[in-house]
Amino acid sequence: MSEHGHSHGANASTRQLTLALGLTGTFLVVEVFYAFISGSLALLSDAGHMLTDVMALALSLFAIRIGQRAADRRRTFGYRRAEILAAAVNAGALFAIGMYILFEAYRRLREPVEIQSTTMLTVAVLGLIVNVISARILVGGSQGSLNVKSAYLEVVSDLLGSVAVIVGALLIRFTGLTWIDPVLGALIGLWVLPRTWTLLRASVNVLLEGVPEGLDLDVLRGDLAALPDVTEVHDLHVWSVTSGEHNLTAHLVTNTPGPDLLARVHEVAERHGIEHSTVQLEPPGAHAGHEGHLHP
Repeated sequence: MSEHGHSHGANASTRQLTLALGLTGTFLVVEVFYAFISGSLALLSDAGHMLTDVMALALSLFAIRIGQRAADRRRTFGYRRAEILAAAVNAGALFAIGMYILFEAYRRLREPVEIQSTTMLTVAVLGLIVNVISARILVGGSQGSLNVKSAYLEVVSDLLGSVAVIVGALLIRFTGLTWIDPVLGALIGLWVLPRTWTLLRASVNVLLEGVPEGLDLDVLRGDLAALPDVTEVHDLHVWSVTSGEHNLTAHLVTNTPGPDLLARVHEVAERHGIEHSTVQLEPPGAHAGHEGHLHP
């Protein structure tokens, strides 16, 4: 029953993400095209923001599909790390786009260009409509899937970018102040860059097998050392295979391990959000003479 329900949930999420990705991706191409036609940097910057939505939708869809592939003899953890590789590449590309937007905004403030405000306004309104439709598609699945929820929040946040471009187009149309466009483009770019940097930093941390964000290694070590019969904890490693999937390995020194010690270790790990833990129990002095190969 559980597997049957999970399968239907995954299929529903896949359909929702595929539909939203197709809608948003198609409009992204349209927005980039008309950004160059209208000369609007704000529209191009909003397209960069929409690109983050497309990447988020694609990664969420990719995570669901790749997660269904079983581990094999060559990849014992399966193919879930591919999601992080894709996220790192996408974040790097988006960060470069954000920097280009800021440079172009500076150039246009020094050398203003003509802006077709009508085209800018029309495309921005269409973008707002696309975002509303995508949000409506995803809202149903956002309660039962973290992937869909993440993509839903990305789309909702892009609504603000579309509204900003609409306001900018109206101001340019009625005031003729073309400097509004590069300033607006720079503001949207500055809005996207911190989110992109956060994604890039988190992705690199996973690839370097760093301690998962939000997990205090010292507290975890203390909780393990406080277990009955445990006298020392060493070779403690915690890392993520992919987002939200943490692993632990550790050596515990103990004189007379109780029958429920391993169960207690797994309880401690689960309290720290670690799903999979591997523990080696050692008598005192078992690692003597090998300090050079050990990790604190």
